[in-house]
Amino acid sequence: MAPQRFHEQFDQIQRSMPDIPLALGPDDAAEFIYEKGVVLARDGEEAQLVEDTVRTHFDRTTGLVADRVQRVSPQTNRSGITRIQVGDPGQGDGRGDRAVAGALRALREREGRTGRRLVSRNHIVSIAVNSCPGDEPVPVPITEPPNPAAAEGAHEDTAVRVLVIDNGLTHDFGSYPLLANTQGDPQVQETDANGVLQQYVGHGTFIAGLLAAVEPNTDITVRNTLNDAGAVLESEFGDLLFDAVERDGWPDILSLSAGTSNGRVDGLLGLDGFMAALRDQSTLLVAAAGNNASATPFWPAAYASLPDYADAVLSVGALRSDGEFGACFSNHGAWVKVYAPGERLTSALTGFDAPVPYIYQHSTYDACRFGFTYHCTCQYPGHEGVLSDDGSTPTPDQVLFEGFAQWSGTSFATPVAAGLVAAYMTANKEQDPRVAARELLTGNTEIAEVRGAHVPALRPPTWRAIPTTSV
Repeated sequence: MAPQRFHEQFDQIQRSMPDIPLALGPDDAAEFIYEKGVVLARDGEEAQLVEDTVRTHFDRTTGLVADRVQRVSPQTNRSGITRIQVGDPGQGDGRGDRAVAGALRALREREGRTGRRLVSRNHIVSIAVNSCPGDEPVPVPITEPPNPAAAEGAHEDTAVRVLVIDNGLTHDFGSYPLLANTQGDPQVQETDANGVLQQYVGHGTFIAGLLAAVEPNTDITVRNTLNDAGAVLESEFGDLLFDAVERDGWPDILSLSAGTSNGRVDGLLGLDGFMAALRDQSTLLVAAAGNNASATPFWPAAYASLPDYADAVLSVGALRSDGEFGACFSNHGAWVKVYAPGERLTSALTGFDAPVPYIYQHSTYDACRFGFTYHCTCQYPGHEGVLSDDGSTPTPDQVLFEGFAQWSGTSFATPVAAGLVAAYMTANKEQDPRVAARELLTGNTEIAEVRGAHVPALRPPTWRAIPTTSV
Protein backbone atom coordinates (compact mmCIF):
# COMPACT_ATOMS: atom_id res chain seq x y z
CA MET A 1 0.00 0.00 0.00
CA ALA A 2 1.34 3.42 -0.92
CA PRO A 3 2.24 5.65 2.02
CA GLN A 4 0.05 8.61 2.90
CA ARG A 5 2.69 11.29 2.82
CA PHE A 6 0.75 14.06 4.53
CA HIS A 7 0.15 11.90 7.59
CA GLU A 8 3.74 10.65 7.54
CA GLN A 9 5.05 14.19 7.44
CA PHE A 10 2.61 15.27 10.12
CA ASP A 11 4.30 12.71 12.35
CA GLN A 12 7.75 13.98 11.38
CA ILE A 13 6.85 17.61 12.06
CA GLN A 14 5.36 16.59 15.38
CA ARG A 15 8.65 14.88 16.27
CA SER A 16 10.55 18.03 15.36
CA MET A 17 8.23 20.11 17.60
CA PRO A 18 7.68 17.69 20.49
CA ASP A 19 6.42 20.31 22.95
CA ILE A 20 3.67 21.61 20.64
CA PRO A 21 0.64 19.32 20.18
CA LEU A 22 -0.51 19.50 16.56
CA ALA A 23 -3.68 18.70 14.66
CA LEU A 24 -4.68 18.23 11.04
CA GLY A 25 -7.16 20.66 9.61
CA PRO A 26 -9.76 21.47 8.75
CA ASP A 27 -11.00 18.76 11.11
CA ASP A 28 -9.28 15.65 9.76
CA ALA A 29 -9.29 16.64 6.07
CA ALA A 30 -5.50 17.06 6.17
CA GLU A 31 -5.13 20.30 4.21
CA PHE A 32 -2.94 21.99 6.80
CA ILE A 33 -1.43 21.51 10.25
CA TYR A 34 -2.02 23.73 13.28
CA GLU A 35 -1.37 24.04 17.00
CA LYS A 36 -3.96 22.39 19.23
CA GLY A 37 -5.73 24.36 21.93
CA VAL A 38 -4.59 27.79 20.73
CA VAL A 39 -5.89 30.55 18.45
CA LEU A 40 -4.32 33.81 17.27
CA ALA A 41 -5.61 37.36 17.57
CA ARG A 42 -4.15 40.80 17.07
CA ASP A 43 -2.76 42.26 20.28
CA GLY A 44 -4.67 44.81 22.32
CA GLU A 45 -8.40 45.39 22.11
CA GLU A 46 -8.97 42.66 19.52
CA ALA A 47 -7.25 40.01 21.66
CA GLN A 48 -9.44 41.01 24.60
CA LEU A 49 -12.51 40.88 22.40
CA VAL A 50 -11.60 37.36 21.24
CA GLU A 51 -11.01 36.21 24.83
CA ASP A 52 -14.33 37.60 26.07
CA THR A 53 -16.34 36.33 23.11
CA VAL A 54 -14.90 32.82 23.25
CA ARG A 55 -15.33 32.61 27.03
CA THR A 56 -19.00 33.63 26.76
CA HIS A 57 -19.55 31.17 23.91
CA PHE A 58 -17.97 28.33 25.89
CA ASP A 59 -20.15 29.08 28.91
CA ARG A 60 -23.08 28.14 26.72
CA THR A 61 -21.43 25.15 25.07
CA THR A 62 -21.41 21.77 26.75
CA GLY A 63 -18.03 20.13 27.09
CA LEU A 64 -15.80 23.19 26.59
CA VAL A 65 -14.29 24.90 29.62
CA ALA A 66 -14.61 28.69 29.65
CA ASP A 67 -12.08 29.04 32.48
CA ARG A 68 -9.38 27.64 30.22
CA VAL A 69 -9.53 30.66 27.90
CA GLN A 70 -6.44 32.75 28.60
CA ARG A 71 -3.50 34.41 26.88
CA VAL A 72 -0.39 32.30 26.49
CA SER A 73 3.08 33.76 27.18
CA PRO A 74 4.80 35.32 25.32
CA GLN A 75 1.79 37.54 24.83
CA THR A 76 2.96 39.68 21.92
CA ASN A 77 5.67 39.95 19.29
CA ARG A 78 6.69 42.41 16.58
CA SER A 79 3.97 40.98 14.37
CA GLY A 80 1.40 42.19 16.90
CA ILE A 81 0.00 38.69 17.44
CA THR A 82 -1.24 37.13 20.68
CA ARG A 83 -1.67 33.40 21.29
CA ILE A 84 -4.84 32.62 23.24
CA GLN A 85 -5.36 29.21 24.79
CA VAL A 86 -8.92 28.02 24.33
CA GLY A 87 -8.67 24.34 25.21
CA ASP A 88 -6.59 21.52 26.60
CA PRO A 89 -4.00 20.70 23.91
CA GLY A 90 -3.59 17.25 25.46
CA GLN A 91 -7.15 16.21 24.67
CA GLY A 92 -8.01 14.16 21.63
CA ASP A 93 -5.71 13.12 18.80
CA GLY A 94 -4.43 14.87 15.71
CA ARG A 95 -7.71 14.73 13.82
CA GLY A 96 -8.83 18.28 14.50
CA ASP A 97 -9.45 20.23 17.70
CA ARG A 98 -12.96 20.85 19.02
CA ALA A 99 -11.99 23.82 21.20
CA VAL A 100 -10.23 25.66 18.38
CA ALA A 101 -13.16 25.01 16.04
CA GLY A 102 -15.52 26.34 18.72
CA ALA A 103 -13.45 29.50 19.15
CA LEU A 104 -13.55 30.17 15.40
CA ARG A 105 -17.33 29.69 15.37
CA ALA A 106 -17.72 32.06 18.32
CA LEU A 107 -16.21 34.94 16.32
CA ARG A 108 -17.75 34.10 12.96
CA GLU A 109 -20.87 36.27 13.32
CA ARG A 110 -18.92 39.27 14.60
CA GLU A 111 -16.40 38.94 11.75
CA GLY A 112 -19.27 38.80 9.30
CA ARG A 113 -20.70 42.07 10.65
CA THR A 114 -17.40 43.96 10.69
CA GLY A 115 -15.80 42.44 7.59
CA ARG A 116 -12.57 42.15 9.59
CA ARG A 117 -10.81 38.95 10.51
CA LEU A 118 -10.40 38.63 14.27
CA VAL A 119 -9.18 35.11 14.99
CA SER A 120 -7.19 32.34 13.35
CA ARG A 121 -5.76 28.91 13.92
CA ASN A 122 -2.02 28.92 14.60
CA HIS A 123 -0.92 27.15 11.42
CA ILE A 124 2.36 25.41 10.74
CA VAL A 125 4.31 27.14 7.98
CA SER A 126 6.61 24.61 6.39
CA ILE A 127 8.90 23.69 3.52
CA ALA A 128 7.40 20.24 4.04
CA VAL A 129 4.44 20.98 1.81
CA ASN A 130 1.77 18.26 1.64
CA SER A 131 3.71 17.74 3.73
CA CYS A 132 6.91 17.32 1.73
CA PRO A 133 8.52 18.53 -1.50
CA GLY A 134 7.40 16.91 -4.74
CA ASP A 135 9.65 13.97 -3.97
CA GLU A 136 12.88 13.07 -2.20
CA PRO A 137 16.25 13.87 -3.80
CA VAL A 138 17.95 11.43 -6.15
CA PRO A 139 21.77 11.27 -6.50
CA VAL A 140 23.24 12.57 -9.74
CA PRO A 141 26.85 11.87 -10.80
CA ILE A 142 29.14 14.87 -10.34
CA THR A 143 30.13 14.44 -14.00
CA GLU A 144 26.65 15.49 -15.15
CA PRO A 145 25.97 19.21 -15.57
CA PRO A 146 23.42 20.99 -13.39
CA ASN A 147 19.99 21.67 -14.83
CA PRO A 148 19.54 24.56 -15.40
CA ALA A 149 23.18 24.77 -16.44
CA ALA A 150 25.25 27.75 -15.38
CA ALA A 151 24.51 30.86 -17.40
CA GLU A 152 27.34 33.10 -18.50
CA GLY A 153 28.01 36.11 -16.35
CA ALA A 154 30.54 37.72 -14.06
CA HIS A 155 30.03 38.53 -10.41
CA GLU A 156 29.95 42.32 -10.37
CA ASP A 157 29.60 45.03 -7.75
CA THR A 158 26.05 45.52 -9.01
CA ALA A 159 25.06 41.93 -8.16
CA VAL A 160 21.39 41.45 -7.28
CA ARG A 161 20.95 40.70 -3.58
CA VAL A 162 18.87 37.58 -2.96
CA LEU A 163 17.91 36.37 0.51
CA VAL A 164 16.84 32.72 0.76
CA ILE A 165 14.70 31.84 3.79
CA ASP A 166 15.02 28.08 4.28
CA ASN A 167 17.18 25.63 6.16
CA GLY A 168 20.94 26.16 6.26
CA LEU A 169 23.82 25.48 3.90
CA THR A 170 25.47 22.08 3.96
CA HIS A 171 29.03 22.09 5.29
CA ASP A 172 30.71 21.54 1.91
CA PHE A 173 28.59 23.90 -0.23
CA GLY A 174 31.70 25.98 -1.01
CA SER A 175 33.15 23.07 -2.98
CA TYR A 176 30.60 23.86 -5.67
CA PRO A 177 32.10 26.69 -7.76
CA LEU A 178 28.77 28.38 -8.47
CA LEU A 179 28.29 28.91 -4.72
CA ALA A 180 31.72 30.42 -4.10
CA ASN A 181 30.19 33.82 -3.32
CA THR A 182 27.22 32.48 -1.34
CA GLN A 183 27.06 33.15 2.38
CA GLY A 184 24.73 32.39 5.23
CA ASP A 185 23.97 30.00 8.06
CA PRO A 186 25.14 26.39 8.24
CA GLN A 187 22.71 23.51 8.51
CA VAL A 188 22.36 22.82 12.24
CA GLN A 189 22.60 19.03 12.00
CA GLU A 190 23.14 17.29 8.70
CA THR A 191 23.27 13.64 9.70
CA ASP A 192 21.91 11.40 12.43
CA ALA A 193 24.00 9.41 14.91
CA ASN A 194 24.75 6.85 12.18
CA GLY A 195 26.04 9.42 9.71
CA VAL A 196 22.90 9.21 7.53
CA LEU A 197 21.68 12.41 5.92
CA GLN A 198 18.50 13.70 7.54
CA GLN A 199 15.40 14.49 5.54
CA TYR A 200 15.27 17.96 3.91
CA VAL A 201 18.96 18.63 4.59
CA GLY A 202 20.36 20.37 1.54
CA HIS A 203 17.05 22.03 0.64
CA GLY A 204 18.48 25.55 1.06
CA THR A 205 21.76 24.58 -0.65
CA PHE A 206 19.87 23.13 -3.62
CA ILE A 207 17.87 26.36 -3.95
CA ALA A 208 21.01 28.52 -3.78
CA GLY A 209 22.60 26.39 -6.51
CA LEU A 210 19.62 26.92 -8.80
CA LEU A 211 19.68 30.68 -8.24
CA ALA A 212 23.40 30.88 -8.95
CA ALA A 213 23.03 28.79 -12.12
CA VAL A 214 20.17 30.86 -13.59
CA GLU A 215 21.85 34.20 -12.73
CA PRO A 216 25.50 34.06 -11.64
CA ASN A 217 25.48 37.82 -10.93
CA THR A 218 23.76 37.45 -7.57
CA ASP A 219 24.79 37.91 -3.97
CA ILE A 220 23.01 35.01 -2.28
CA THR A 221 22.50 34.75 1.46
CA VAL A 222 20.84 31.65 2.92
CA ARG A 223 19.31 31.91 6.38
CA ASN A 224 18.55 28.86 8.51
CA THR A 225 15.18 30.30 9.54
CA LEU A 226 13.39 26.94 9.39
CA ASN A 227 14.31 23.87 11.42
CA ASP A 228 15.18 20.39 10.21
CA ALA A 229 11.62 19.57 9.18
CA GLY A 230 11.24 23.05 7.72
CA ALA A 231 8.39 23.88 10.07
CA VAL A 232 7.54 26.84 12.29
CA LEU A 233 4.41 28.18 13.97
CA GLU A 234 2.59 30.98 12.15
CA SER A 235 2.76 33.02 15.38
CA GLU A 236 6.57 32.93 15.19
CA PHE A 237 7.11 33.14 11.45
CA GLY A 238 6.56 36.87 11.05
CA ASP A 239 9.17 37.62 13.72
CA LEU A 240 11.64 35.24 12.09
CA LEU A 241 11.20 37.00 8.76
CA PHE A 242 11.74 40.36 10.47
CA ASP A 243 14.91 38.94 12.05
CA ALA A 244 16.26 37.86 8.66
CA VAL A 245 15.66 41.12 6.82
CA GLU A 246 16.88 43.24 9.74
CA ARG A 247 20.05 41.18 9.99
CA ASP A 248 20.93 41.47 6.31
CA GLY A 249 18.93 44.50 5.24
CA TRP A 250 15.94 44.25 2.91
CA PRO A 251 17.19 42.38 -0.17
CA ASP A 252 16.25 42.94 -3.78
CA ILE A 253 14.59 39.51 -3.88
CA LEU A 254 13.36 37.35 -1.03
CA SER A 255 13.09 33.70 -2.14
CA LEU A 256 10.74 31.66 0.05
CA SER A 257 9.87 28.02 -0.55
CA ALA A 258 7.55 27.55 2.42
CA GLY A 259 3.97 28.26 3.37
CA THR A 260 0.58 26.83 4.26
CA SER A 261 -3.02 26.85 3.17
CA ASN A 262 -5.62 27.96 5.71
CA GLY A 263 -8.94 27.63 3.94
CA ARG A 264 -9.24 31.40 3.49
CA VAL A 265 -8.65 34.01 0.80
CA ASP A 266 -7.32 36.86 2.96
CA GLY A 267 -3.88 35.68 4.03
CA LEU A 268 -2.29 34.67 7.33
CA LEU A 269 -3.12 36.66 10.44
CA GLY A 270 0.36 35.97 11.82
CA LEU A 271 1.98 37.60 8.77
CA ASP A 272 -0.06 40.82 8.82
CA GLY A 273 2.79 42.84 10.32
CA PHE A 274 5.54 41.50 8.07
CA MET A 275 3.49 41.77 4.89
CA ALA A 276 2.59 45.38 5.71
CA ALA A 277 6.29 46.12 6.16
CA LEU A 278 7.16 44.32 2.91
CA ARG A 279 4.57 46.37 1.02
CA ASP A 280 6.41 49.57 1.95
CA GLN A 281 9.79 48.28 0.70
CA SER A 282 11.04 47.65 -2.83
CA THR A 283 11.82 43.97 -2.08
CA LEU A 284 10.12 41.38 -4.30
CA LEU A 285 8.91 38.26 -2.47
CA VAL A 286 9.11 35.24 -4.80
CA ALA A 287 7.15 32.44 -3.12
CA ALA A 288 6.37 28.80 -3.84
CA ALA A 289 2.78 27.94 -4.71
CA GLY A 290 2.96 24.63 -2.82
CA ASN A 291 2.72 20.96 -3.69
CA ASN A 292 -0.84 20.02 -2.73
CA ALA A 293 -2.06 19.66 -6.35
CA SER A 294 -4.80 22.04 -5.21
CA ALA A 295 -6.39 25.34 -6.23
CA THR A 296 -6.73 26.35 -2.57
CA PRO A 297 -4.69 29.53 -1.90
CA PHE A 298 -1.32 28.81 -0.34
CA TRP A 299 0.24 31.56 1.76
CA PRO A 300 2.29 33.70 1.48
CA ALA A 301 2.46 32.96 -2.27
CA ALA A 302 -1.25 33.74 -2.69
CA TYR A 303 -0.72 37.33 -1.51
CA ALA A 304 0.15 37.88 -5.18
CA SER A 305 -3.60 37.79 -5.88
CA LEU A 306 -4.45 40.52 -3.36
CA PRO A 307 -4.48 44.07 -4.82
CA ASP A 308 -2.25 45.52 -2.09
CA TYR A 309 0.50 43.00 -2.85
CA ALA A 310 0.17 42.43 -6.59
CA ASP A 311 3.56 44.07 -7.28
CA ALA A 312 5.25 42.89 -4.09
CA VAL A 313 4.71 39.12 -4.42
CA LEU A 314 5.35 36.71 -7.28
CA SER A 315 3.75 33.28 -6.80
CA VAL A 316 5.40 30.39 -8.65
CA GLY A 317 4.01 27.01 -9.67
CA ALA A 318 5.99 24.10 -11.10
CA LEU A 319 6.14 22.75 -14.65
CA ARG A 320 6.85 19.10 -15.23
CA SER A 321 10.15 17.98 -16.69
CA ASP A 322 9.16 18.57 -20.32
CA GLY A 323 8.20 22.16 -19.53
CA GLU A 324 4.95 21.97 -21.46
CA PHE A 325 2.48 21.15 -18.70
CA GLY A 326 2.06 21.65 -14.99
CA ALA A 327 3.73 19.16 -12.66
CA CYS A 328 1.28 16.75 -11.07
CA PHE A 329 2.00 18.05 -7.56
CA SER A 330 1.89 21.78 -8.27
CA ASN A 331 -0.80 23.98 -6.79
CA HIS A 332 -2.63 26.02 -9.39
CA GLY A 333 -5.30 28.66 -9.88
CA ALA A 334 -5.60 32.35 -10.72
CA TRP A 335 -3.52 33.24 -7.66
CA VAL A 336 -0.46 31.48 -9.20
CA LYS A 337 1.08 34.16 -11.42
CA VAL A 338 3.74 32.19 -13.28
CA TYR A 339 5.12 28.67 -13.69
CA ALA A 340 8.74 27.57 -14.05
CA PRO A 341 10.50 24.21 -14.40
CA GLY A 342 10.24 22.40 -11.08
CA GLU A 343 10.45 18.70 -11.81
CA ARG A 344 13.74 16.75 -11.90
CA LEU A 345 16.02 19.76 -11.61
CA THR A 346 19.70 19.17 -10.85
CA SER A 347 21.65 21.25 -8.35
CA ALA A 348 24.09 21.10 -5.46
CA LEU A 349 23.19 19.11 -2.36
CA THR A 350 26.05 17.67 -0.29
CA GLY A 351 28.77 15.04 -0.40
CA PHE A 352 31.35 17.08 -2.31
CA ASP A 353 33.98 16.38 0.34
CA ALA A 354 32.97 12.76 0.96
CA PRO A 355 29.93 10.68 -0.06
CA VAL A 356 26.99 10.91 2.35
CA PRO A 357 24.40 8.09 2.70
CA TYR A 358 20.67 8.73 2.66
CA ILE A 359 17.79 6.35 3.44
CA TYR A 360 14.50 7.00 1.67
CA GLN A 361 11.60 7.85 3.94
CA HIS A 362 8.72 7.44 1.48
CA SER A 363 7.93 4.58 -0.86
CA THR A 364 7.00 5.50 -4.41
CA TYR A 365 3.54 4.76 -5.77
CA ASP A 366 2.32 2.33 -8.41
CA ALA A 367 0.38 5.19 -9.98
CA CYS A 368 0.41 8.97 -9.69
CA ARG A 369 -1.15 9.89 -6.36
CA PHE A 370 -2.75 12.91 -8.07
CA GLY A 371 -4.25 10.93 -10.97
CA PHE A 372 -1.90 12.07 -13.75
CA THR A 373 -0.99 9.64 -16.52
CA TYR A 374 2.59 10.67 -17.25
CA HIS A 375 5.54 8.98 -15.55
CA CYS A 376 5.74 11.45 -12.66
CA THR A 377 7.87 11.79 -9.55
CA CYS A 378 5.26 9.84 -7.56
CA GLN A 379 6.43 6.73 -9.39
CA TYR A 380 9.94 7.30 -10.66
CA PRO A 381 12.62 6.53 -9.75
CA GLY A 382 11.07 3.73 -7.74
CA HIS A 383 12.24 3.02 -4.20
CA GLU A 384 11.11 1.60 -0.86
CA GLY A 385 11.00 3.96 2.09
CA VAL A 386 11.02 3.57 5.85
CA LEU A 387 7.46 4.84 6.33
CA SER A 388 4.32 2.93 5.50
CA ASP A 389 0.68 3.24 6.50
CA ASP A 390 -0.16 -0.47 6.24
CA GLY A 391 1.91 -1.67 9.18
CA SER A 392 4.58 -3.24 7.02
CA THR A 393 8.29 -2.56 7.49
CA PRO A 394 9.88 -2.57 4.03
CA THR A 395 13.61 -2.72 3.63
CA PRO A 396 14.35 0.90 2.72
CA ASP A 397 16.62 1.80 -0.18
CA GLN A 398 19.87 3.58 0.61
CA VAL A 399 21.84 5.82 -1.75
CA LEU A 400 25.00 7.93 -1.62
CA PHE A 401 25.13 11.62 -2.45
CA GLU A 402 28.36 12.88 -3.96
CA GLY A 403 27.55 16.52 -4.53
CA PHE A 404 24.68 16.77 -7.00
CA ALA A 405 21.04 15.73 -6.72
CA GLN A 406 17.89 15.74 -8.79
CA TRP A 407 14.86 17.05 -6.91
CA SER A 408 11.31 18.21 -7.63
CA GLY A 409 8.86 20.67 -6.11
CA THR A 410 7.53 24.20 -6.35
CA SER A 411 10.29 24.83 -3.80
CA PHE A 412 12.70 24.70 -6.73
CA ALA A 413 10.61 26.36 -9.43
CA THR A 414 10.67 29.38 -7.10
CA PRO A 415 14.45 30.10 -7.23
CA VAL A 416 14.37 29.48 -11.00
CA ALA A 417 11.83 32.30 -11.35
CA ALA A 418 13.71 34.46 -8.84
CA GLY A 419 16.90 33.94 -10.83
CA LEU A 420 15.20 35.05 -14.03
CA VAL A 421 13.98 38.25 -12.36
CA ALA A 422 17.56 38.86 -11.19
CA ALA A 423 18.86 38.19 -14.71
CA TYR A 424 16.39 40.72 -16.11
CA MET A 425 17.58 43.30 -13.59
CA THR A 426 21.21 42.74 -14.61
CA ALA A 427 20.58 42.71 -18.36
CA ASN A 428 18.41 45.83 -18.29
CA LYS A 429 20.20 47.69 -15.49
CA GLU A 430 16.92 47.80 -13.60
CA GLN A 431 17.37 48.45 -9.89
CA ASP A 432 13.75 47.91 -8.84
CA PRO A 433 12.95 44.18 -8.64
CA ARG A 434 9.20 44.78 -8.73
CA VAL A 435 9.50 46.74 -11.95
CA ALA A 436 11.76 43.99 -13.32
CA ALA A 437 9.24 41.26 -12.47
CA ARG A 438 6.38 43.22 -13.99
CA GLU A 439 8.28 43.94 -17.20
CA LEU A 440 9.58 40.38 -17.42
CA LEU A 441 6.07 38.94 -17.23
CA THR A 442 4.58 41.59 -19.52
CA GLY A 443 7.16 40.88 -22.21
CA ASN A 444 7.05 37.11 -21.79
CA THR A 445 5.32 35.19 -24.57
CA GLU A 446 5.95 31.64 -23.38
CA ILE A 447 3.03 29.60 -22.12
CA ALA A 448 2.33 26.16 -20.68
CA GLU A 449 -0.83 24.19 -20.06
CA VAL A 450 -1.94 23.66 -16.47
CA ARG A 451 -5.21 21.86 -15.76
CA GLY A 452 -6.50 22.80 -19.22
CA ALA A 453 -5.61 26.50 -18.90
CA HIS A 454 -2.85 28.35 -20.75
CA VAL A 455 -0.59 30.06 -18.20
CA PRO A 456 2.59 32.19 -18.32
CA ALA A 457 5.76 30.11 -18.21
CA LEU A 458 9.36 31.15 -17.52
CA ARG A 459 12.02 28.77 -18.86
CA PRO A 460 15.71 29.63 -18.39
CA PRO A 461 17.76 29.51 -21.61
CA THR A 462 20.16 27.03 -19.98
CA TRP A 463 17.42 24.69 -18.77
CA ARG A 464 17.07 21.44 -20.73
CA ALA A 465 13.75 19.65 -20.97
CA ILE A 466 13.50 15.99 -19.98
CA PRO A 467 10.86 14.20 -22.10
CA THR A 468 8.05 12.51 -20.22
CA THR A 469 6.42 9.20 -21.03
CA SER A 470 2.84 8.07 -20.50
CA VAL A 471 2.14 5.29 -18.05
